[in-house]
Amino acid sequence: MISKLLLITGDSTVAVDTLASASASPERITLWDMALNGGWIMLVLVLLLVLALYIFIERYLTLNGALKGQDDELFMEKIRQYVHEGNVEEARRLAKETATPLGRMISKGFSRLGRPLPDIQAAIENEGQLEVARLEKRVSYVATVASLGPMIGFLGTVTGMITAFQDMAYAGNNIDIQLLSTGIYEAMVTTVGGLIVGIVCYFLHNLLVSRINKVVFELEVRANEFMDLLHEPA
Repeated sequence: MISKLLLITGDSTVAVDTLASASASPERITLWDMALNGGWIMLVLVLLLVLALYIFIERYLTLNGALKGQDDELFMEKIRQYVHEGNVEEARRLAKETATPLGRMISKGFSRLGRPLPDIQAAIENEGQLEVARLEKRVSYVATVASLGPMIGFLGTVTGMITAFQDMAYAGNNIDIQLLSTGIYEAMVTTVGGLIVGIVCYFLHNLLVSRINKVVFELEVRANEFMDLLHEPA
C-alpha cells in the first residue's frame, strides 16, 4: 500500500491525506491447475477421453477408406464392362483383389454364380452385414465413455463434498473457507470435467454413426446395381 502524507501547517492545523492504490488483481487459474485440483477422478476422465479419441480417429479413417465414392463408381463400371463382354473371370478377379467392403461383397456374389438369383442376393446381404459389423467395431466404446463421463464426474462431486465435510468435522470451531476449498474444488472441477468428456464423446459417437449409415447406404446402392446387372439379359 502506497501512502501519501501531506502536512499543512497554519493556525495549528495539521491535515493528513492518505491514498491507497488499487490492489493487484488476483492471479487467474489455468485449466491445468483446475485439472490438478480435481484429484484422481480427473485422471480417470482424461484416460477415458484419450481412449475415445483413439477409437474415433481409427474408426474415422477406416470409414473414410470404405467411402471411396468415385473409386466405387469406377469399380462398378469395370465390373459391368467385364460382364457385358462375357469376361466373368476378369470381373471375378477384380472383385477379389479389391480390398474394400464393396469388393468383398461383389466377390461373394461372384462366388455364388450359377445358383438362383435369390441365393446370390442373400449371400451378398450376409456379407454386407458382416462388413457393417466390422465397421461398427469398438464404436460402442465411444458411446460408453459418453455415458460414463458425467457419472464419474458426479462421483467426483460426491467425494469432493465428503472431503469438505470431513475437513469441517476435524476443524471443529476453526472452520475457514481455505480449509474447505480443497473438497469444494474437487467437487466442482470433476463435475465440469465429466460433462466435457460426455459432450465431446457424444458428438464423436454420433459423427461415427452418421458415417457408418452413409457407408451402409452406398453398399446397398452398389449391391442393387450388381443384382440389376445379373438380371440383364446376356
